[in-house]
Amino acid sequence: MTQTDTVLIVGAGPTGLTTACALLQHGVDARVIDRRNGPASEPKALILWSGALEVLRRIDVADSLEKRSLPLSGASYWSGGRRTGGVRFGALADTAFPRPLCVPQSVTEGVLYDRLLKLGGNVEWNTELAAARVTGSTPSNVSVTLTVPGTGSPAPFSPRWLVGADGTHSTVRAAAGIAFEGSTYARDFLLGDGVFTGGLPEDEAQYHLTPEGVLVVVPLPGGGHRVFFDRDATGEVRPLSDEELQELLTARGPKGWKLESTWWRSTFRVHTKVAARFREGSVLLAGDAAHCHSPAGGQGLNTGVQDGFNLGWKLAAVINGADPALLDSYEAERRPAALRALRNSDRQTRLWMLRQGPKRVLRDTLLKVATATGALDRRIVPELAQLDPGLESSPAVPGELPGPAARGGRGGRGPGLLSPGVRLPDTPWQPLHGTDAASLHEFLATGRHTLLVLQGAGGTDAGGARDDAGARDDAGARDDAGERTAAEAAELVARSTVRSQTDVLLLTDHRPRGGSDPSAPYARAVDIGRKLTELAEAGPLVVYVRPDGAVGAWSSHRDLSRLAAGVSVLGAAVESVA
Repeated sequence: MTQTDTVLIVGAGPTGLTTACALLQHGVDARVIDRRNGPASEPKALILWSGALEVLRRIDVADSLEKRSLPLSGASYWSGGRRTGGVRFGALADTAFPRPLCVPQSVTEGVLYDRLLKLGGNVEWNTELAAARVTGSTPSNVSVTLTVPGTGSPAPFSPRWLVGADGTHSTVRAAAGIAFEGSTYARDFLLGDGVFTGGLPEDEAQYHLTPEGVLVVVPLPGGGHRVFFDRDATGEVRPLSDEELQELLTARGPKGWKLESTWWRSTFRVHTKVAARFREGSVLLAGDAAHCHSPAGGQGLNTGVQDGFNLGWKLAAVINGADPALLDSYEAERRPAALRALRNSDRQTRLWMLRQGPKRVLRDTLLKVATATGALDRRIVPELAQLDPGLESSPAVPGELPGPAARGGRGGRGPGLLSPGVRLPDTPWQPLHGTDAASLHEFLATGRHTLLVLQGAGGTDAGGARDDAGARDDAGARDDAGERTAAEAAELVARSTVRSQTDVLLLTDHRPRGGSDPSAPYARAVDIGRKLTELAEAGPLVVYVRPDGAVGAWSSHRDLSRLAAGVSVLGAAVESVA
């Protein structure tokens, strides 16, 4: 990579490492710096939800994290010493991660760092962004100065792209002149990780809501628990002693809970803020540099990881030749997601802070009713899991493809399952060649671009697949139509600038009569679940699936070149192949 194409990522926390891994998996190197001397040793954030875990699966670290995690079965709410409500985890459908995992942030960072090294990347530790100058909003508008260990003077550098993943006090954000809008809670938050006795929960989080404040208890993988309290702001930043933590535990928790020892304690203030913009020319913000949250619901790290992956694959596509306008969709997709996560965590935090009077009684009553009716499970868990991307309004997903596809009713928003911006449902399948995956989501877990060709039970119009005498039966004609479309899709990809990061797969509703050709330039599988192939009854459909598993666009087999024209990452292969 030349210097003008260099991506400089400031910050090697979960967000920066995820961004770098996504770039590397899509063939683009990045320079990653961090002022620390190595990956975090402090546990900090604990919870990984389904949406973030799916992202981490796409950069091949989810399995490692699962092995070092504690799956949580649910969360319960207590008031006046009685259980007033709760949610159960594990009921989320259509995901390999139906429940959240408890994993200390230090573990997450370590696993991501190991993955970065295996991909050929590196982090320049003890290297700080001393200064950055951003001139206007045009490309190539960034110059930075780094302090590098062992050098006698600061090192100037002009990256083509600058990614600020450097936390709530982001130097990158300040240099770009981007406001950080929001507020700070007038409370101190205090926590301790350690060993406790007295029957603390083993696989669920508990929220004890008292007139004096909240007590949150979370079991940790490998043993021990985290206890978390709030109090009126004092301005003190020192961690509480074990004795002080025990006093709070005695005042707010069930009788008999006792702190034996701690290995980490912290005191901090909580902000609820979001950057006014996530992009300024060549400068892009992600993670805590773009948004910060209350720890309620464990939304911050999860949102940042999804920022990093979204930014990584889009930045790689642009560097590989895609329309630079693709990066305009980063803020359009991730800022609304950050605002949703911020509202969710803020709502929970404010429920914690209700102290006395009718509002407290009303809260407890609503928790009881919502738990009894299942409303809490149906609403809270999907919101926290962040599985629904909500990308229907993104500029990166065309609302209507040009030409006959739209006029014939097969463009636009189409069938609900194929609506651009919607996360594709999983479907079990039988792999025939080109893949060992047993389902769609397992296939998409590589985090690559995909052209998915669907061939259903109908649709004998193969554009010439039948001979004039009609000697072929319908099944043979359908097979020909699907095979021809998949071959054309593979040819299109072969002429694209993202060919090495793109897969083509033909998904049919039956095994081909003549067997499957293992030498074909595309993979093939049989849709056992029939969730998707039934949509292709009138002929083959081609779906562009983004690296995040969302539908980017779709068309009939006759409009394959128009599909490419409507998808910026395939835009370099617009010539007609149909």
